[in-house]
Amino acid sequence: MTRLLEQAIARMRERPDDDQDALAAVLISVAGSDASAVPPDDGTKAAILEGLPRAERGEFVPDAIVAQADKRDGI
Repeated sequence: MTRLLEQAIARMRERPDDDQDALAAVLISVAGSDASAVPPDDGTKAAILEGLPRAERGEFVPDAIVAQADKRDGI
């Protein structure tokens, strides 16, 4: 197991049981390449629908902000 995956699992262990189950379902889905197993919730759907036109216009978060978030999250 990689160090990054170990860090992710350690963080998941800190979450409430319901969150852990949701995160586990996502991991299983991604590992099995079957994204349909975990349908997005309404908030995620709304964020996707809001973000798609922005992405099509080339409106992305600047690399410096992404780097800050990665550093904050230990990535």
